Amino acid sequence: MAVRGPPGIRFLQWLGLTPCWDRQKVYQLWTLFLTFLCYTSYHLSRKPISIVKNELHKNCNTTQNNTNTANCSSWKPFDGSDYESLFGDLDTAFLFAYAGGMFFSGHIAERSNLRYFLVLGMLSSGLMTALFGLGYYWNIHTVAFFVIVQAVAGVVQATGWPAVVTCVGSWFGKGRRGFIMGLWNSHTSVGNILGSLIAAAFVSEAWGLSFVVPGIIIASVGILAFFFLITEPKEVGIVMEDKGRKDSYTVQADGPTHIPLCERCFNEESETETTEVVPEVASLPVADSEPLLGEEIKPLSGGPSNPKAISFLGALKIPGVIEFSMCLFFAKLVSYTFLYWLPKYIKDEEDYSPTVSGDMSTLFDVGGIVGGFLAGTISDFTGGRATCCVVMLVLGAPMLYVTQVVFQTKPSTSTAIGMLAALGFLVNGPYALITTAVSADLGTHKSLKGNAKALSTVTAIIDGTGSIGAAVGPLLAGIILNKAGSEQRAAQWDNVFYMLMASDVLACLFLLRVFVKEIKGWCTGRCFEQETSNVT
Repeated sequence: MAVRGPPGIRFLQWLGLTPCWDRQKVYQLWTLFLTFLCYTSYHLSRKPISIVKNELHKNCNTTQNNTNTANCSSWKPFDGSDYESLFGDLDTAFLFAYAGGMFFSGHIAERSNLRYFLVLGMLSSGLMTALFGLGYYWNIHTVAFFVIVQAVAGVVQATGWPAVVTCVGSWFGKGRRGFIMGLWNSHTSVGNILGSLIAAAFVSEAWGLSFVVPGIIIASVGILAFFFLITEPKEVGIVMEDKGRKDSYTVQADGPTHIPLCERCFNEESETETTEVVPEVASLPVADSEPLLGEEIKPLSGGPSNPKAISFLGALKIPGVIEFSMCLFFAKLVSYTFLYWLPKYIKDEEDYSPTVSGDMSTLFDVGGIVGGFLAGTISDFTGGRATCCVVMLVLGAPMLYVTQVVFQTKPSTSTAIGMLAALGFLVNGPYALITTAVSADLGTHKSLKGNAKALSTVTAIIDGTGSIGAAVGPLLAGIILNKAGSEQRAAQWDNVFYMLMASDVLACLFLLRVFVKEIKGWCTGRCFEQETSNVT
């Protein structure tokens, strides 16, 4: 059977190289891997700026490894006393452009070929990332050049998230979405780690390569995605159905599917999901190929094969979208402040070199990988996405304070490693859960009645709101730090941490209504279960 998919898949089919076992599982795993690779490269290309800051402006008075002042010259225009304000301008240009682009990218993604949309964004991101690094080789010292490049990079980077989430959401049902996306979402931290290590490898010798190399990597992965990314099952002639339980995702399952705790008392036994491989047809209805709701899909309007794209206001009316969006605003504010300023903080507090500071900062992302995975897995078992977020946020605020106090005492390397990993676990766990499983859940809410085109818009709204917070955090950090001289730097870092603690608390408060609703659902379910057992 001829495969109607990307050029690379069609070529493999022409050669006779087709999956020798369950086709759907092969394509699911391949899509999961390739989208993981795509978004890893997105974050890999964003990270270098936080590492290179320590090279663009060198503090020759405090850096132990730079005792030779001849080798301690900063890069103009970042050599003045206002360098932190200029760094804040770079971060702000990128992040506000990213946030603005995110709101539009979801609408564009719904109305275009998803693979073309993603690939174009990756190639453009590679170009902008490399262009920033070429400023080193072209000897550019104009701040406007770097700000403009960062702003354009922010817009094109916004293409990635709605596209990859929609791809994964179209291949996996709801039941174990938290587990799958929690594991898959480690691409954020993996990209940050790789970006830090690659940038740190070149930063002291030729900081331009810290941008050029990641730019080449994301462009190369984009080319791979053009030839081999399968954005939805219908491209390879697969129809996915769920004839019963809405939380099942495994196709042709051999045993019963786990029911989340909050739904256990209300769901009855039903048939598991099945897969049907269909012969070549001219077209397949979009609704028939989407396993998102875990139930039969009926488009809202526009005919069975052309469901109408949801409006911005329509997406906001979906229950939970506003609460989770505002929670992500503050959660991402905290996460991205660390993303852009953690290497600088480590260098100021511990007097490490730029390379060592960059390497140390990766431990925050290591903790984030574990936090995102466990948050997704636990929320699958309990059915409480908001509860998982609230618990981690409640623990996160005290952890921020402890980290602030401990780093003032110049801790040992092992202590610093443990603190950074624990902080990343609590900070990135809720952020990862909301941007993946929660966005996909809300984008396939039952109120949409199977409108498969809503996922990109809902994802863009939630992550776009979070991205505004991601822009505000580093901006405020730069403003706070710019008010301090070298002798008041420790006190200003304290103020930055107080800002992050307040943001963490606000993120928690926005989820209280959903959190209380989940708790009430569990209590009601347990009472019903006890009454049933008493009757029997």
